[in-house]
Amino acid sequence: MPSPLVPLSEATGWRRPAVCLGIMAAANALAFATWSALLNNFAIEGVAFTGREIGILQSLREVPGFLAFTAVFCLLFIREQKFAVLALLFMGLGTAATGYFPTTYGFYLTTIVMSVGFHYFETVNQSLSLQWLPKGNAPQIMGRLLAVGSFATIAAYGLIFVTWKWLELDFDLVYLVGGGTTIAMALAVWLIYPQYKEDVVQHKHLVLRSRYWLYYALTFMSGARRQIFIVFAGFMMVEKFGFSVPAITAMFLANAVFNLYIAPKVGTLIVKWGERRALICEYIGLIGVFVAYAFVQDPWIAASLYLIDHAFFAMAIAQKTYFQKIADPADIAPTAGVSFSINHIAAVGIPVVFGLIWLHSPAAVFLIGAAMAAVSLVLSMLIPHDPHEGNETVLKGMNGKLPAPAE
Repeated sequence: MPSPLVPLSEATGWRRPAVCLGIMAAANALAFATWSALLNNFAIEGVAFTGREIGILQSLREVPGFLAFTAVFCLLFIREQKFAVLALLFMGLGTAATGYFPTTYGFYLTTIVMSVGFHYFETVNQSLSLQWLPKGNAPQIMGRLLAVGSFATIAAYGLIFVTWKWLELDFDLVYLVGGGTTIAMALAVWLIYPQYKEDVVQHKHLVLRSRYWLYYALTFMSGARRQIFIVFAGFMMVEKFGFSVPAITAMFLANAVFNLYIAPKVGTLIVKWGERRALICEYIGLIGVFVAYAFVQDPWIAASLYLIDHAFFAMAIAQKTYFQKIADPADIAPTAGVSFSINHIAAVGIPVVFGLIWLHSPAAVFLIGAAMAAVSLVLSMLIPHDPHEGNETVLKGMNGKLPAPAE
């Protein structure tokens, strides 16, 4: 017999939804940190990848993100909260198995398994966060959740950095421990936490609304230029500057420590500034960072740019809370899947195409990224200072209609 659902308002202490989200955020970050910390070194040293293969790998990794809209159909058979835990289990499995398949196609396969779990979890996690967290302080709580993820990332990077040479670790053992820990945390959430009753029943079909067009456009551009950071910034550190596993891990560790400090402050800043100003700040900064990437010759400057680049991504909270303010509450779950698919339309093709560009001109890859950030900057200027249903953009003729009052 299924256990009774617990209303969000009645969950207190460690049973609060925010705490549950925090544990899942830590589990997600732990697996992804393990996978990403070793990615470029495993690709080059373990599987002898070039820019061509890493581009193919990253495109394959993004295919499940493109198919994230299918999450809404899974919700016909399983509750969102349970689906999030299942996705974490899949992610942990893919990460744990990576080191045991040190071939090109084996690496492709385990990456797809990990990615299916990662993208389904990110989709459902975004939906649950926007449903469970109050609009008034959602940016602050989401900033704290990012900090929790950063703490888990620090733990993973720190252990890899300290023990890699000291214990003469192999790729397969580190991947196994990282993925296995995520599996254990996911099972703990499944067994310990109650099932929460949503305040608004979510639509179980795809939702595409014309009044969300600006959110869709911002999401598309975000996915396009984010790929350049995810795929090629780290790859540049290994290929161009010769960073070893400890060096890459140290850079990621510094990045996570910085994010642990800055993410909660970014959330508070978004509450104070509003989504419009926060996103404008992000995209202006990203333009400068990408241009600098194109011409950097010093490894310390390159690592500093990586740190700054990742810090700006914390501002993406503003994109999510902008949607939270303009959305029909029942649209949150189906739109989360749709938005992830939109985010990954360009992401599926960019790694392969830009991997080929990389072979001829790495600088061109980053300059195109700067142009993408410039387009996002223009779009962010269309966000009103007070977004809400019926006031989605500053272009008054392109706003939606307010819902009719109840009888």
